[in-house]
Amino acid sequence: MGNSTQTASTTAENDHSLFDSSANGGQTRIIHLDVQGMTCASCVGRVERKLRKIPGVDPAVNLPLESARVIVPADITDEQIIETVNNAGYTASLKTEVRDAESEETTNARSGGLGWRIVVALLLGVPIFLISMFPTFQFPHWGWVLALITLPVAVYSAEPFHRAALTNARHFSSTMDTLVSLGVIVAYLYSLAQLFMNPGLTEHVHPMQGGILGMFLSGNHAPLYFDSASMVTLFLLIGRAVEHRTRTRSSEALRTLLSLGARTATLLRTDKRGTTREVQIPVEDLLPGDEFLVRPGEKIATDGTVIAGSSAVDASLLTGESVPVEVSVGDAVTGATLNTSGSLTVRATRVGSETTLAKMGELVAAAQETKAPIARLADRVSAIFVPTILVISLLTLIGWLAVSHDVPRAFNAAVSVLVIACPCALGLATPTALLAGTGRGSQLGILIRNAQVLETTYAVNRIVLDKTGTVTEGTMRVARFGTFDDFTEVTDDNASSKSERSVSILSDAAAVEALSEHPIAHAIARFATENYGAFLGTVENFEGVPGGVRGELVRTRGEGESRRLVLVGTPEYLLQAGVPLTEKQHQMLEQTRSEGLTTVAVARAIGTKDPLPVGLIALADSPKPESAQAIAELHELGLEPTLLTGDAPEVAQAIASSVGINPENVFAGVTPERKSEVIAKLQDEGYRVAMVGDGVNDAPALARADLGMAMGSGTDVAVQASDIVLMRSDMRAIPTSLRLSRATLHTIKSNLFWAFAYNTIAVPVAAAGLLNPMIAGAAMAFSSVFVVLNSMRLTRFER
Repeated sequence: MGNSTQTASTTAENDHSLFDSSANGGQTRIIHLDVQGMTCASCVGRVERKLRKIPGVDPAVNLPLESARVIVPADITDEQIIETVNNAGYTASLKTEVRDAESEETTNARSGGLGWRIVVALLLGVPIFLISMFPTFQFPHWGWVLALITLPVAVYSAEPFHRAALTNARHFSSTMDTLVSLGVIVAYLYSLAQLFMNPGLTEHVHPMQGGILGMFLSGNHAPLYFDSASMVTLFLLIGRAVEHRTRTRSSEALRTLLSLGARTATLLRTDKRGTTREVQIPVEDLLPGDEFLVRPGEKIATDGTVIAGSSAVDASLLTGESVPVEVSVGDAVTGATLNTSGSLTVRATRVGSETTLAKMGELVAAAQETKAPIARLADRVSAIFVPTILVISLLTLIGWLAVSHDVPRAFNAAVSVLVIACPCALGLATPTALLAGTGRGSQLGILIRNAQVLETTYAVNRIVLDKTGTVTEGTMRVARFGTFDDFTEVTDDNASSKSERSVSILSDAAAVEALSEHPIAHAIARFATENYGAFLGTVENFEGVPGGVRGELVRTRGEGESRRLVLVGTPEYLLQAGVPLTEKQHQMLEQTRSEGLTTVAVARAIGTKDPLPVGLIALADSPKPESAQAIAELHELGLEPTLLTGDAPEVAQAIASSVGINPENVFAGVTPERKSEVIAKLQDEGYRVAMVGDGVNDAPALARADLGMAMGSGTDVAVQASDIVLMRSDMRAIPTSLRLSRATLHTIKSNLFWAFAYNTIAVPVAAAGLLNPMIAGAAMAFSSVFVVLNSMRLTRFER
């Protein structure tokens, strides 16, 4: 269903344009925060729990982005929210934008300046490891030397873990950093204590027992753990650095999207003398109504309408559509798209945070900050994870001491439990997949509103497609017109050969239809004007109702005037008006409809005579070239495509058959008001329904459906009522979006499975004394990196 939370963002102006979610009476708003200092899922849980203690506050904290999206009541200030996060032990600040491209310095700062810490740990850790593990490298009193050179690793290199653990302790909480810090400190201090209690412990070379494998797994060597303290630190620092780098890469698509916009605009200014000159200004200085020039090869500075010139516009970077779109006077253009050929003069309609590009960025960023329902289990586990591991580690130590009285082995097992447990993998499982999936979606012109949508895409089993503009081109054109005896196909070549009476019928119908807002009326009026010139006369007593229009066409001739009643509409409309078609005329109309042409009848009367049917006008709205392929792909995904239209049943059946939709799955003659009723009917029959549309009249149905999908060429209202926005009008984007959503959810599930399975298996193995703390630390680092790398596969998702 559509996104029901009505909010206004602190970091963006409150507008009502594309992708906007306007305020609900000013009762709530959204605050976007940067949150520094989070390292694992436990941190996320703690920040959210602290914020939820404030009445009415609903936070969503994102670990990879180190950010939070907080829905707050209007009476709660930004300072209260920031202070709450800071009191939890982290550093919060307001974002200046929902998402901005991070500089290299910012990325390095967020990674905690790990580079030099890794260098120190590597240069000292490798010798420590070799000396500890292999007698060949040992020498008299080597333990005291290791105690000395391990100190910089345990203090300097491991400082990020110690600092975070201390901060947590001050707030009576614990995280992954608590486990690592305890593991490193205890390993170092225990080893140092062993040396002081037994100064001659390493006076001689310690023989290798159990072979190399035995030493690696169980630590069967001198009871010193300097190698564990140093190598655990090294492995975890490397793991965190790789994690930061891959996180940055996974959000690269969003930063690329936001960097697509033009930097400057060529503003056209006219002075008092009427002289127009060009002025280069920053794009941020553009205002609605400004006119600017776009030369070939330049990016269009902002959303606007073409007021002069024609060209082909390449929107591939924004929509994923590879074919340039022809534009001319009156056409809307989107900022950040590339003008490929002719020069254009554009009048700005949306600027700054109101542009399509800015709204796309907001939508993608908001989706990345939401949580899938499946992730709630991970949140609940993370809340008690670290305290549970601390208890298990203590019980492991006590158990081993009670059973074997082997202090080194008991210590080995307890420390291994501390460093092998990995709440990080739990915390990264969902957000990294969302980062990669939504980022890839933005590259393909697919915008997913929130994480809940992902699970819905798996559940839907029926997809309802609005015909006009979705399955078909959405542009009506007159294909045939004329009297019942001259009702033939019309082309550019034979338009002038139509009989005078047929042209007269078309002209009369067009004159009346020109006052209607219906797409059929627009098509008839446009065709008549382009091919046969302006209408003659004026229309009085115009009346438009569902099914048809009527009006009196008044023409002045000399000192007199002539009046002609003209009716245009469906056979049912004419019948209600007292103008029934003959059986032969009705058969001709039905035959035309069965060919997929929307057909209306024309009746007219002169003076006081009764109106009579005089001809037909048939219009074509051809299926898009890719519609049949898209329908076939939807079938392969296990969905049942259904066509929904206000057209006559014969027209709808013909269109459905041509694209591969089962004729039984056609709802024809449906008024805009009844579209949502059709969705509700299907839901009552047990279907989980997806709806695809692009018009204002589709919005209620999009909101009523379990999954609403709006074609990006559609109206703002339809877009706001949807869950997935397709920036391309290509129907193949529909199955692509479903596959991407399902792939993202599958990745989240596999990440969570790995995280749970890893901890479920690794902790008991470590408690059983089967692992060296060093190996445990390496496994812990790998588990986080594995989750991130698994998510990164989504960045290579193909259509």
